[in-house]
Amino acid sequence: MNEMTTIARTTTLKDWETDQEVRWCPGCGDYAILKAVQRTMPEIGTAPENTVFVSGIGCSSRFPYYMETYGFHTIHGRAPAFATGLKLANPDLDIWIVTGDGDGLSIGGNHTMHLIRRNLDCQIMLFNNEIYGLTKGQYSPTSRVGTTSPSTPYGSVDRPAQPAAFALGAGARFVARGFDVSKELPNVLKAAHAHKGAAFIEIFQNCIVYNKDVFEDFAAPKGAEDRQLWLKQGEPMLYAKGTRGIALDAEALHLKTVDVVDGDWEAAGVIVHDVTNRSVAHMLVEMRFGEFPMALGVLYDDPRPTFEADVVRQNKAAAEGKKADLQGLLKKGQTWTVTESGPEL
Repeated sequence: MNEMTTIARTTTLKDWETDQEVRWCPGCGDYAILKAVQRTMPEIGTAPENTVFVSGIGCSSRFPYYMETYGFHTIHGRAPAFATGLKLANPDLDIWIVTGDGDGLSIGGNHTMHLIRRNLDCQIMLFNNEIYGLTKGQYSPTSRVGTTSPSTPYGSVDRPAQPAAFALGAGARFVARGFDVSKELPNVLKAAHAHKGAAFIEIFQNCIVYNKDVFEDFAAPKGAEDRQLWLKQGEPMLYAKGTRGIALDAEALHLKTVDVVDGDWEAAGVIVHDVTNRSVAHMLVEMRFGEFPMALGVLYDDPRPTFEADVVRQNKAAAEGKKADLQGLLKKGQTWTVTESGPEL
């Protein structure tokens, strides 16, 4: 493998749209996410012919059909394995993984964890609708306690997984959140792409059929802004039009909400967001919605060397001063030649 290079060119929205009919349930949040991605790609500056979308199984996994790029619609939970192979075969590729809470955190949880741990340079978009949509509404790893579904007719008793907490626990160096109809989602996607390494984005997505409006408290198109904490590097953690903020309780070592009077956030003790602070990122992920706003945007961003870059360097060092000799390799060790009198060892 050669040293990695960046391939970029100027594109428009039309360059990223396919001629395929987009087929999700009417009103599905996937439509908004698809359009956000298609509109963001020209701003990123990468090239369609250098881009790959890889998916597993689920409603979200139809995504590769609708992007005018290379695409792989693979098998349940194994998109990270395919993506790893692609990146190692051609480190120049810009790889996006599209998965869901069922695909990526159930059968695919092991694969997702190791891709994050290895820090493969790719973007992982996990659509979280807290339900199995494609297989008709069973509860998923992220479904809330009490969720009624065909597989939990009396309500789920499982404690749900938290995707962003899972990613941080697996060693992610970039963790972000957004939701399907948010105008801020393209900015989150651009930040993820700018990160060198595995960038994990949890996207709350409304399943109009089986889990309608489950995120309405903070992700409604209008009227929920006061319950959203959009995190910006170097800016105070303010929400509710700047009248509320997040402060650190130094004695109990946890976050708390505070009132901000006359815009004086410093006097209120509101903390400034530092994307490299892993401890605070864990606290932001664990904030209980209702008592706290929903933390959105880039929660954590602290790059380290990527998996494929280390593999490239290792292979280059191993090949230094050596000449490729396939015949010599084949004849090495236990080989023999067949003659008229029989094999000669």
